[in-house]
Amino acid sequence: MSDENTGEAAEASAEFPDVAGLSYEDARDELTSIVSRLEGGQVPLEESMRLWRRGEALAEHCTAWLDGAQRQITEAPAAERESAQG
Repeated sequence: MSDENTGEAAEASAEFPDVAGLSYEDARDELTSIVSRLEGGQVPLEESMRLWRRGEALAEHCTAWLDGAQRQITEAPAAERESAQG
């Protein structure tokens, strides 16, 4: 991710602090809904831009959840091996 994209994602997260409290499933479902609305093409430009920014925040939140799950999956076997050896 470029520095410009990282900055935009951080701004989106700051603009929508409630996203941090969402479960992965809730964030994913809302993101799917936003994508559908934007793809429909019936949303006025100003609202489209707001939805886009919220979608960016939701996507970042979902990525963080998935990254955390991946870390737990990869670290768990290593921790189990260490405790078995120790």
